[in-house]
Amino acid sequence: MAQEAKERKCIVAVRIRGTIRASRQARETLQMLNLTRNNYAVLIDNRPAFLGMLRKAQNFITWGEASKETVSLMMEERARLAGNKKPTDEYAQKNGYKSLEELAEAIFNCNVEYWKLPNVKPVFRLHPPTKGFKGKVKKGYGMGGELGYRREKINELIKRMT
Repeated sequence: MAQEAKERKCIVAVRIRGTIRASRQARETLQMLNLTRNNYAVLIDNRPAFLGMLRKAQNFITWGEASKETVSLMMEERARLAGNKKPTDEYAQKNGYKSLEELAEAIFNCNVEYWKLPNVKPVFRLHPPTKGFKGKVKKGYGMGGELGYRREKINELIKRMT
């Protein structure tokens, strides 16, 4: 199990399209990922179950490997606790971490799963990207669009959306 944790990577998935005329399977997959609205993001790891879910919903989301800076930025700026409050260092200390940065590093290293933290909302509500999407939201990333897997380029998009 410890070896699997070292091989896992933190992935951020962002929903960028609505689900009108989407298949039932895609809608249910987005629901399971907690991506119920546009510009919602989730932090997951790269286990095969999650990767299969991302491929099922690839016509509605974009995803890639998050950097440590991106995870800490999302935790500081867009994370919310129950009651729509921002998490503080006291919250991190209550969960066994010295600071919010240390908690963000644990999430990045896949030592703890973000949505399993107590009293935390499982999604990040992001703004639309500054200066808009660079490509069409109906095409894949490899074809000049915005959908699908974009590797480390997701960090640029997240910075524009926070």
